[in-house]
Amino acid sequence: MKKQFIKIAGIALVAALVVGTMNITASRVQAATTQFSDVESTHWGASAITNGVSEGYVDGYTNGTFKPDASVTRAEFVKMVVSAMELETTPSSGKWYTEYVDAATQAGLYASADFNNSEAAWTKVMTREEMARLAARAIGETTKEEDKWMYLATKSGLIKGVGIGQIAPKGLTTRAQAIVVIERILSKNTGASLDVDKYAVGSAEIAWHGTNIFTVMPEMWVTTEAQLKQAGKSSVEELWNESKMTITSKNELYQAKLDALVAIDLADPNDPNRSLLPDINRLKWSNNRTTINDLMVKDQKNSYILYFKGGQVYNKAPNKYLDRKRLTFRVDGFESPDLDAFYYNRTLNGSAMVYQDKFEDLPAIIIPKSGTVQKGNDLVVRLETPAGGSLASDSVILRLRGIQ
Repeated sequence: MKKQFIKIAGIALVAALVVGTMNITASRVQAATTQFSDVESTHWGASAITNGVSEGYVDGYTNGTFKPDASVTRAEFVKMVVSAMELETTPSSGKWYTEYVDAATQAGLYASADFNNSEAAWTKVMTREEMARLAARAIGETTKEEDKWMYLATKSGLIKGVGIGQIAPKGLTTRAQAIVVIERILSKNTGASLDVDKYAVGSAEIAWHGTNIFTVMPEMWVTTEAQLKQAGKSSVEELWNESKMTITSKNELYQAKLDALVAIDLADPNDPNRSLLPDINRLKWSNNRTTINDLMVKDQKNSYILYFKGGQVYNKAPNKYLDRKRLTFRVDGFESPDLDAFYYNRTLNGSAMVYQDKFEDLPAIIIPKSGTVQKGNDLVVRLETPAGGSLASDSVILRLRGIQ
């Protein structure tokens, strides 16, 4: 194989004249030091940058710097991925990036539906969500849902957060970020197992379909292979019905919307979604006895809280529907095996409402991680209209068979 190195905008572009697509090298170079004056050995991307330079798909600048925080254009990122993966390219008389775009298109890394195949589009700085899409495709992931790419990329370990639970999808891609992600692509394609940022995955799941319950509490939300097969789904996450997150009364006089169902792990003090709750030391859970008001959430660390973020959209008949602003919801399937223990012995062995000063002042419930039973019922998440009788209706967002 003959390689010709060309420098464009400080990046060593590798034009590989090959016959057929080359296999990815299984061994990964590890380095503790870096040759660049602006990349210390302790920099979070130092090893990846050194690897990328040694493999020839990226280079520094002539003044001895790498500029790790400089932005990367779509064309530069595609070029680096194609070169790093050693995909076959055909020399073109067009723009410098044309042969790499053609190779990326042939490999299914880029589609014209992503953005226009034009110079104006390719010279734009790549966003993190665009990087996630291309990176996920590079390891064989597919989806028709544009907002799912970041979830796929974070779940596979390709992309991590820029802060705890912060995925910054609209943020611009830097040179350091690009190289680190490319190194992860190459590692993943050799069969390596990558570390996963669970907080980033949770945030990406919410951005995808409005909940993080499958990331934060996967052992609780389970179903049978038969249900998945019957529904034509490949994973339990796909059974979440985002279209049911808005409930409109039959007479169209009332409407409410769930923006997100957020799971919070009380055993994890770093859970980024704790900020949704008031002071946890003041929170209480209800065993449905109005005379008992000292059951404290802080004493139930081995539990999850489900927070229903959203509210009433409109209420044109407050004389018929409670004008409570917050959502009316129900979660079924996490039941108490011993109601006497729940009611009289102050034992949290089933799902319970969470409140601060008075019952139902928070849109949240608590579910212990162990000790509940299904009693033959499905696991169900639903919204309800705040009215009874003929005005009552519900919207089932999720129904799982569970572990009955």
